Amino acid sequence: MQKWKRWLILSGSSVLGLGIVYMIFNFVFLDFFVDLWWFRSLNYDGYYLMRLSYRYVIFAAVVLLFFLIFFSNFWFASRYLGTSSQAGVCNLEDAEDRKECQSLLQMFQSGSLKIYTPFSFLLAIPVAIPFYERWEEGLLWFFGPNSGIQDPAFGRDVSYYLFSYPVYTFIQQEILITFSLLFLAMVVLYAVEWRMLSRDQQSLPKPAKIHLTVIAVIVVITEAWGIILQKVELVYASNHMPRFFGPGFVDMNLRAPLIWLTAIVFLIWAFSLIVFVHRRKGLMPMLISLALLLLVIGIRATDFFSDTIQEYIVKPNETVRERKYIENSIRAALNAFDLENMETRDYDIAPVTDLIADPDLQKTLRNIPVWDRELLDEVYTQFQSFHQYYSFHNLDVDRYTVRGVHQQVYLAARELNTDGLPEAAQNWINRHLQYTHGYGIVMTPAVQGGDEPMTWFIQDIPTVSDFGLNVSVPGIYYGEENYDFVIVPNEMGEIDIQDRSNEKTDNVNYTGKGGVALSSLWRKILFSVYFEDKDIFFTPKTNADSRILFRRNIMEAVRTLTPFFLLDDDPYIVNTSQGLFWMLDAYTSSDRYPNAQHYVRSPGSTEFGNTEFNYIRNSVKITVDAYNGDISYYIADPRDPIIRAYSSIYPGLLKNLDQMPAELRAHIRYPQQMFTAQMRIYAKYHQTDPDIFYREEDTWEFAKMESRAVKPYYMTLAMLDKQHPEFVLFSPMSPIGRDNLRSLVVAGCDGTNYGKMVVFNFPKGRQVFGPSQISAMINQDTEIAQDISLWIQAGAEVIFGRMIILPLSKGMLYIQPLYTRSASGARIPELKRIIVSQGDLAVMDRSIEGALQKLETGIKERSERIRQRHAAPKSEKQTSPHGPAEEQHPAQEAESESRQVPASEPHTAPDHSGQENAQ
Repeated sequence: MQKWKRWLILSGSSVLGLGIVYMIFNFVFLDFFVDLWWFRSLNYDGYYLMRLSYRYVIFAAVVLLFFLIFFSNFWFASRYLGTSSQAGVCNLEDAEDRKECQSLLQMFQSGSLKIYTPFSFLLAIPVAIPFYERWEEGLLWFFGPNSGIQDPAFGRDVSYYLFSYPVYTFIQQEILITFSLLFLAMVVLYAVEWRMLSRDQQSLPKPAKIHLTVIAVIVVITEAWGIILQKVELVYASNHMPRFFGPGFVDMNLRAPLIWLTAIVFLIWAFSLIVFVHRRKGLMPMLISLALLLLVIGIRATDFFSDTIQEYIVKPNETVRERKYIENSIRAALNAFDLENMETRDYDIAPVTDLIADPDLQKTLRNIPVWDRELLDEVYTQFQSFHQYYSFHNLDVDRYTVRGVHQQVYLAARELNTDGLPEAAQNWINRHLQYTHGYGIVMTPAVQGGDEPMTWFIQDIPTVSDFGLNVSVPGIYYGEENYDFVIVPNEMGEIDIQDRSNEKTDNVNYTGKGGVALSSLWRKILFSVYFEDKDIFFTPKTNADSRILFRRNIMEAVRTLTPFFLLDDDPYIVNTSQGLFWMLDAYTSSDRYPNAQHYVRSPGSTEFGNTEFNYIRNSVKITVDAYNGDISYYIADPRDPIIRAYSSIYPGLLKNLDQMPAELRAHIRYPQQMFTAQMRIYAKYHQTDPDIFYREEDTWEFAKMESRAVKPYYMTLAMLDKQHPEFVLFSPMSPIGRDNLRSLVVAGCDGTNYGKMVVFNFPKGRQVFGPSQISAMINQDTEIAQDISLWIQAGAEVIFGRMIILPLSKGMLYIQPLYTRSASGARIPELKRIIVSQGDLAVMDRSIEGALQKLETGIKERSERIRQRHAAPKSEKQTSPHGPAEEQHPAQEAESESRQVPASEPHTAPDHSGQENAQ
């Protein structure tokens, strides 16, 4: 062969070999190395390797187990195969073929490792694959602790349903399939052997029959176990919905006994069949037990008996028959959604005339959140984004100490959004080397006055504050936006504004420890392949300190790190002396809690990632460093058996909550998403009396505003502790289908009251106005309508904001901001007025203080008119032909007077679009 041909063949072979190596590496090892480096950058490489190895260890253990099962059975069977003469089996004319046949038969007879080892191994792998796919369920079963709560139906610990039952049903099915196939294989082998033995008038050896019997017994017991497990499924019965969830009278008194009877009769029939096959005796008992088995299965399969009992025994006296099962359902739902410790207090509402002097009002006046988040977001964007590549992804509500005063605030992170760059600037260098991070936060107080300049606690770039607040590390490299990967520091420098006097744009260099070091040519090659971006390899702008930062969206990062947690939809930014940190709430959940109704989310909602569940706990608080990307996990609910199981599975991943830095711990809040889910359940299950629950006599729903549900929102109130206002979640509730209020529910967010829930119930016989009713009264007020008409005539768009319900010592205030927005131009919302009502009287002013003074004056003037009317001479009072009119109580007369206010002229319909989702 010519030399050039050899070189051509060698070169082609080398290229082909390299291509094969590249493909193998790309599909097998690339993700592993990139993930390992990323986890190592977060100090979770040990956790990553542990989590990765668990599934393979379980897979290997299951393969070994089933390999031993298959191999031992084949090996045992081989001891009794080939007892007939080989000549009869290998009766071939060709001597060579006969010799090969005898050799092969010898291998099967001797249980040769060459035959049974690979064959058993090949059979074990497909059986073990489902265990590989459900490896985490197996770990939860192995490490799951007891919950300490018993299921009332069968007396088992709840952890049995959360951890054990799903695994037991899966294992039962796998064992049944495996041994059923193994039994069939053994039957075929022994049948062939028996046929050959019968020619020599020999019978199958007794140990072979025992072998088949043992396998058959295992199949029978496994099937009986599966039948018994069907009884457990009764705790998830939904046939009684919407009345209650879980098993009822018919389930526990007919279906459960029938399941036990099916298992017993099946065992009797199966063992009688085995006896009959062995001894050729007992045909009649076998046939009778088979008939009984078919009869029981038929009864279970038809609805005749259950419907008959339901119709003639249960239905005529349903509340009595189902009482204890309704109690079980109520108790289970309250436990499953962590509502069993709800405290109930009476709220004796009464008119308050001295509003300004009310102590509760004075404590909370500075913290009334008059701005709607959606509208305030527009203000932040217009006044504080400054550049097209900055955006405010989401506004958060929190509390800070400002000049020594506990203050409820709104704040937002100024994040990077490179999609906002001009099209000409959308190049690789800008997106991956220069525009790399957001900058600082913006903070405003919750309370503002109308027609006043916006008060900024923190503003501008660089951040400044006239209130003593400081942002120590303003760079935001990790956040809620969909960030590209960036390489920092680099030779180009990163865009940053340092000089406030002339807004000069300076370059900075990242000094954090986030990301993966691009410390070698090898890593550049791997990341170029991983991101399918050749410029990572070819760019000359990296240096020895360069790091590649990726997975910078905090939700993506946390889901990659711990995919077994449900994440809250609303992360929020926290400013500390150590920098900016994101806080996330994470949930553990299950859909296997016994007797508990499943959570039904609102139509079109994607909350909780569309996960189905009937048990949930806010068990974890997560912090993410906005500059370095460090992620920390803290156990918020150590009572939760699921989080305790994960803590055992992954030692070192989860920390105790007291290990969280104090500055961050001060900003923990009860999650709105969790509270909303709990209130949806509690709206029905607060009726703990089974009779009331059955009649749904007092079922609630979220209060409505213009037919939209008022979702829970954050307030600063002195309700849990009358002496100290604190940050709480607040939810007004109405009777279902009604507009008036039935109760106020408060969840604490601060200190020892964190997670404490208190229900303030109004007397059933008292009318307490709801937001829709107050809105209707406001719309009928002529003075307010006149001002609105003037703004509309001037070309402004009038927007009614979220109505805030403010409890007082005994009374109730309703506060509604009113905004205007220009019909053209920048269309920046402006807080114009504050409307305040006590239920039957509404006033409007530029500030809350001014509105309160007007309201107090109006209440006193009206009271004086009523007093004078009742103090008039008796002869002047109205009479009727049938006698003197019945006197009205002053409060009733005030209400009657308020309802006679003439309707205003038509004007722009109130816009309550922010009501449903505002906090």
